[in-house]
Amino acid sequence: TLFGRIAHVDDGQRVWPCTIRGVLRTRRIDGRSSLTVGDRVGFVVPAEREGVEVEGVIESVEPRHGELKRVSGRREHVVVANVDQVIIVTSAGEPKPKPHLVDRYIVSSLHGKMQPVVCINKVDLAPADETDCFLSVYERLGYPTLRTSAVTGMGIDALRALLMGKESVIAGQSGVGKSSLLNAVQPGLALRTGTVIDENSKGRHTTTRATLLQLDGGGYVVDTPGVRSFDLGCVPPERLEEYFVEFVERIPHCKFPDCAHLQETGCAIKAALDENKIDPQRYESYVRLFTEPEFRKNATK
Repeated sequence: TLFGRIAHVDDGQRVWPCTIRGVLRTRRIDGRSSLTVGDRVGFVVPAEREGVEVEGVIESVEPRHGELKRVSGRREHVVVANVDQVIIVTSAGEPKPKPHLVDRYIVSSLHGKMQPVVCINKVDLAPADETDCFLSVYERLGYPTLRTSAVTGMGIDALRALLMGKESVIAGQSGVGKSSLLNAVQPGLALRTGTVIDENSKGRHTTTRATLLQLDGGGYVVDTPGVRSFDLGCVPPERLEEYFVEFVERIPHCKFPDCAHLQETGCAIKAALDENKIDPQRYESYVRLFTEPEFRKNATK
C-alpha cells in the first residue's frame, strides 16, 4: 500500500514501512509512474538506531507485467501491476449494472495482458433470469463469470477458489460490494464497507486507495477504490478493435483495411450486427470508446 511517500513492502516474513529513493520519485520508468501497488521492489533496511522507527528504503523497481491502467487528467495512472486476472464486479441490485463500464474494464484488462472475469454481485436482489441475461453476453464470448452474494454466501466458494494462488485485482463501480466480497472470502481481512446513497444510487468510496492483501490459501488480491467512469485514453484507438473478441475473426472481411466499423461501406462488423451475430450493447460500447475525445486526440498524434 502507498501512503504518500511511504510504501508498505511485504518481504514474505513481515511488512516494512519504506521510503522511496529520491531518484525514483523524480523520474518515470519507461513512461510509467515510478511506483504502484503490486510492484516488486528492491529495498534495504538501515541499521537500527535507538529511539528511531526502523524504515526501509526502496532502491529499485523490477519490470512490470499485468498492468491495470487508466488516465487521470493528462497523466496515465497504473492502478496496479503484476497481476494475472481482473475480477470485474458489477451489481444486480443498487447500483444498477453498468455494462459499458464492464466493457471498459475488459478492454483495460486485455490491453494490460490480464484475464478478465465478470462477476455480478448482490444476486439476491434481482431475479435469476435478469442476472443470467446479463452474464450470457460475456459467457458467449468465452469470459469466465461469477454470480455472488456476500449476504447469502452464493458464489463465495467459487470466488475463493478463483483467487487462490493467483495475483488478482478486484475492480468495479463504487457500491457494488467489492470489499464485502473479500470479507466473505476471508473474514479476517475486516475491510471497511459502506452503503449505496439512496438519492442517486451511487456508492460511497469506502476503499480510498488500492491495497494489496495476502490470502490465507495462497496468492494476493488488490482491493481498489470504486469508480463511476474509467478513462481508457491509454489504449491506442487503432488497437481497440482487437479487444472486442467478437470482432477479431470478422475484421479481415471488412472492405477497407483501415475500417473503423462506424459508417464505412462493406464493414463486416456492421453486417454481423445487422444479422444479430454481435450484441448491440457491446457494439455501442465500442462506438462510445472509439469516438471519445481522448481516443480521437490519440489518433491525431
